[in-house]
Amino acid sequence: MRLTVVGCAGSFPGPDSAASCYLVQADDADGRTWSVLLDLGSGALGPLQRHLDPADVDAIALSHLHPDHMADLCGLYVYLKYRPDGRTRAPLPVHGPVGTEPRLEEAYGTEAGERLVDQLAVRVWQAGGPVQVGPLTLTPVAVHHPVPAFGVRVAGPSEDDPDRTVVLAYTGDTDACEGVDALATGADLLLSEAAFVEGRDDAIRGIHLTGRRAGEAAARGGSGRLLLTHVPAWNSTDAAVLEAREVYDGPVEAARAGTTVRL
Repeated sequence: MRLTVVGCAGSFPGPDSAASCYLVQADDADGRTWSVLLDLGSGALGPLQRHLDPADVDAIALSHLHPDHMADLCGLYVYLKYRPDGRTRAPLPVHGPVGTEPRLEEAYGTEAGERLVDQLAVRVWQAGGPVQVGPLTLTPVAVHHPVPAFGVRVAGPSEDDPDRTVVLAYTGDTDACEGVDALATGADLLLSEAAFVEGRDDAIRGIHLTGRRAGEAAARGGSGRLLLTHVPAWNSTDAAVLEAREVYDGPVEAARAGTTVRL
């Protein structure tokens, strides 16, 4: 299993990255590559095309319905419906919280008789209910954000040993909560948001993690590695990493657009 960071900017696209989008891929026993997107936020459809044809995505997992995590599904709908090469495919499965379908239709501005579900097959997350996509198992975990939100544990074959299962845990957007701890427990890689800063944002709770709170979750859960993401352009990624290293002894890095991590 491998993770490619398509976009990692927090809350809005930054000068060096689109908003949240993470490409998770794994090969099955027959050599077929399966591709899942964790979110498809503002500006992410453009850089996604550097990594694969968007029509080859097998499923999309939405953590929640804020624009920086789902806005570019509107562009993807256009791409799938109107591409001139004549290629057709079954509607692309999109897993998300309750309300995903009307939210997408509102964002796109569908006209009479137009249905996004002709290209995007929306399916509602059930907390703890696994979804199988080829060799990848996606399990949504409810987390703490102002709107219904989920983190996702992705289990799949290791790149080095396909007979060994590895786990990528993605927090989506959340403050510290039981769900974050559940995501982090035993994860080989914890992909955690760190949008807030210790000392500056202490009075704002129930929205985002800090680097320190992400590190605390990784330490409690025994995560093998910590990759910090969703850092807004006005924050320092170095500061977020330093916060996490104060409380977590494992490897800590900041996500960078275009990088690939092999698990």
